[in-house]
Amino acid sequence: MPKDNSEERTGNVTRKTKETSVTASVNLDGQGRYDISTGIGFFDHMLEQLSKHSLIDITIKAEGDLHIDGHHTAEDVGITLGQAIKDAVGDKKGIRRYGHFDLVMDEARSSVSLDFSNRPYLVWDVNFTVDRLGEMDTELFQEFFNALVHAAGITFHATQLAGTNNHHIIEATFKAAAKSMRMALETDPRAADALPSTKGAL
Repeated sequence: MPKDNSEERTGNVTRKTKETSVTASVNLDGQGRYDISTGIGFFDHMLEQLSKHSLIDITIKAEGDLHIDGHHTAEDVGITLGQAIKDAVGDKKGIRRYGHFDLVMDEARSSVSLDFSNRPYLVWDVNFTVDRLGEMDTELFQEFFNALVHAAGITFHATQLAGTNNHHIIEATFKAAAKSMRMALETDPRAADALPSTKGAL
């Protein structure tokens, strides 16, 4: 049963498989505090940006089969975090629902547009010229966001508009995602008790 908008907007999910053990907790009305440990340093750095710039408090503790590679960890963190966000959003009454942000970081520019529609879909137009950033395979960023948006029920479009430095490109994308999520999940004071849909359900 989804919580209504009068309840605290928090979510806490644990996911355990033969490949990973992940716990994620969120407070949508937080201050951007984070406590994140996935075993992949660069991934932690990006998730910290997601928390800081969305003002969502995020705690993630993950242990995975990193002796193989980071794929299962990245995917399962996305699933678990997405489920926690979906739980925290509750019945969606009062949220703005849509968010968009066009963000620059030095020479890089990324755009993210999203909709908490409960119709998950990822459009990923972000291109890298290196295979790895730190210990993170760059192809795993798409896997993470694909898992996140499907678990949370988000339509999510990410577009790289400029950039040559791969670190800047992905960090601008995470920050744009964060700012878009903040916009979409804020309470609309003009429609605080209304569901943002003419269908009567999301």
